[in-house]
Amino acid sequence: MSATLFLEGGGTGPDSKGLQSRCREGYRMLLEKCDFRGRMPRLVACGGRGNAFDDFKTAHRNKAPGDYVAMLIDSEDPLADLEATWEHLRPRPGDNWERPQAATDDQVLLMTTCMETWIVADREALRKHYGSRLQNSALPPLTDLEARGRHDVQDKLAHATRNCANAYTKGKRSFQVLAKLTPAVLEEHLPSFVRTRRILNDNL
Repeated sequence: MSATLFLEGGGTGPDSKGLQSRCREGYRMLLEKCDFRGRMPRLVACGGRGNAFDDFKTAHRNKAPGDYVAMLIDSEDPLADLEATWEHLRPRPGDNWERPQAATDDQVLLMTTCMETWIVADREALRKHYGSRLQNSALPPLTDLEARGRHDVQDKLAHATRNCANAYTKGKRSFQVLAKLTPAVLEEHLPSFVRTRRILNDNL
């Protein structure tokens, strides 16, 4: 039995190899804090979400009985039903992804609405990472974080860190912060993280 998790992130340009390594490391450190050390899935940083879906489809089609294959991607938009992941992806402009034969909703783990939503949920991790120049008042409120559009969350995070020497940007810096997040804090504010941890715990 094996488990593989295809990750949205890591880039596809000339620096993609280094970014993909940092992507895997950021998620590995977060998952280890979720008590998955010793039963970690193989983490595959795919770059764009389309690449993650393509890699997932191939692995799902070829998996052996008992293997767990999944993808961890941004939801891009708020979810009407947290558990109906394929129904969310199918009509999305730019996705229009059809559920592969025999694929289940538990094979799609969504960061709602984006990885930055997970990052802004942990204010203590942000404070430790960015220091005194972090503008807390510019961050989105913690209430109903997953109902906020991804651009709103991303813009607010960038604005709150604009005066920091290590101001937030996607790529290397984003994965550095991801690695410092505390699972218990994320579970307090993010139903999508609760779901992800539950499903991985059931399948690893």
